[in-house]
Amino acid sequence: MNNILKIKALKFPDIPHYEWEGEILETTPEYILVLCKSGRKLVHHSKNEVYTINNTSIEYFPFNKWFTAALEVQEGAVVSAYCNVAMPSNLNQNELSFVDLDLDFIKRENHDWEVVDEDEFEENSIKYLYPEELKQEAIMALERLKVEVDEGNFPFIKEFTSILKP
Repeated sequence: MNNILKIKALKFPDIPHYEWEGEILETTPEYILVLCKSGRKLVHHSKNEVYTINNTSIEYFPFNKWFTAALEVQEGAVVSAYCNVAMPSNLNQNELSFVDLDLDFIKRENHDWEVVDEDEFEENSIKYLYPEELKQEAIMALERLKVEVDEGNFPFIKEFTSILKP
């Protein structure tokens, strides 16, 4: 099996937003864990741009939870995190997709966790015609994500050293 995974973020309901590739570290019935190496290309369809991402991250895509998590790793330790509130991820062979619902919960290096893009959520809920149930689920998902982080549930652990060792 090819262990390179194409990852596609979509806007509601299925509009291409951005995509990149990573190396599959682990697949379970509940999630897929992906290593994204420094120097990878991110194709941003919404902005019609291609960016080079110059950090290494371990990215978590659950199939039954309403978020994704990109954990920037340096020397085996997580130094920052970027979580998208999103519909559960879908895996189809070597392509994974998720619908990004704009709300983000992030931790910058040496800073506390914070919610960002609430204004974008409101704007896009109108632009992309989010059903009211979807808006409510996104808001509840953000609250559940905060609990996951507070409790230190996987993948919100400090070290990934054992995963990263060859």
